[in-house]
Amino acid sequence: MVHAALSPVAPKPAHVPDALVYDFDIHADPGLLANPHARILDLLHSAPPVFWTPRNGGGWVALTHAANHEASRDTETYSSEFVPQDRMKALLASLPPGAPHIPQPIPITLDPPEHTKYRQPLQKVFSPKTIAALRDSIRELAAALIEEMKPAGRCEYMAAVAEPLPVQVFLKMLGLPLDRLPEYRAIVKEHMEAIDSDREGSMRRLQKIAAAMRDTVLDRRDNPQDDILSMLWKLEIDGQPTTLADMENYGVLLFIAGLDTVMNGMGLAMRGLATDLPLQRKLRDNPKLIAEAAEEMLRRYTFTVPMRIVKKEAQLAGATLMPGDWLKLFLPAADLDAKEFPQPDVYDLDRENNVHIAFGVGPHRCLGSHLARVELQVLYEEMLARMPEFRLDPDHPTVFHGGHVIGIESLHLVWDV
Repeated sequence: MVHAALSPVAPKPAHVPDALVYDFDIHADPGLLANPHARILDLLHSAPPVFWTPRNGGGWVALTHAANHEASRDTETYSSEFVPQDRMKALLASLPPGAPHIPQPIPITLDPPEHTKYRQPLQKVFSPKTIAALRDSIRELAAALIEEMKPAGRCEYMAAVAEPLPVQVFLKMLGLPLDRLPEYRAIVKEHMEAIDSDREGSMRRLQKIAAAMRDTVLDRRDNPQDDILSMLWKLEIDGQPTTLADMENYGVLLFIAGLDTVMNGMGLAMRGLATDLPLQRKLRDNPKLIAEAAEEMLRRYTFTVPMRIVKKEAQLAGATLMPGDWLKLFLPAADLDAKEFPQPDVYDLDRENNVHIAFGVGPHRCLGSHLARVELQVLYEEMLARMPEFRLDPDHPTVFHGGHVIGIESLHLVWDV
């Protein structure tokens, strides 16, 4: 198990009652690092539905499905504009000529109606039709990775399959060079780990991401190819041609989302299958169930924790939140809420209500959800069709990580050869 240092304790604001304080560190909570979803089930029993934690700079955490659903949809109260747009525009206007652009992961850091203006053009790029056309190439890559590891009888699954599959798919889609994969992953990891501890450094880290992509972005403007960067250059935003600044804004968002998120879902789901051999057998016998199985896996092991900043005084599940407060939408807890999903800890293929919010809900619902679903379903199909029964390796316990995307650092599997 990983032991991480707890972040410093922030002072409690006057409007937070003692009864709503619960000490929880999203990056370093020992229970979360030992077994995240077991700890999340414990949180739902032991912590208030919305609580304030002194860790990670101090802020609120929404646990219940109802609280997450409400806050996700109310963008006027719970804002994604961590730096208000008027201040950001003034900052950009004040930069000296020739200064590097400060990219923003747009549209995720905007609220409607501005958010809609920038999200709408991306809908075409990630439409179900566009993504369906990638299914065969995703299957080909998944099959190659699985066949490569199969003869050994054991593997560290994150390095062997869960990281290279979605990351290579995404780099190819974007048109970025595959040989820079380790460099790109290191940059994203640095950014994700520092979101809470170094909020001020966020702009510098985003500039680093934009710089890593810039050569390719400019090349696609002058030499378009069959990839997302070339498609983005052809878009119009509010009737205006795409600029380099727009491209860098879109680029940092897609880079962060594509190079980190889905691999964690794959690792958590594969660990779930490795600990449930009867489920493996059931899905091998009836592969048509895999699409449904993937949805229940997303509910049972939801992994993203989006952030919001409170814009006006609000009541949320009995808590009073004030302007300037931070709020974590703890979606992994929302999808384990017994009020919404009876026996939430049970993986139930026949669950009547399986309307999970693993991809979020409201205006900021994950733009890449179609791609993630195809990747997850194809991976399960190929693993179950090609591999003998696989189990957790008893000699190498799973190592988890917390943060804004909860997931697995290393997952050792074994099987008979």
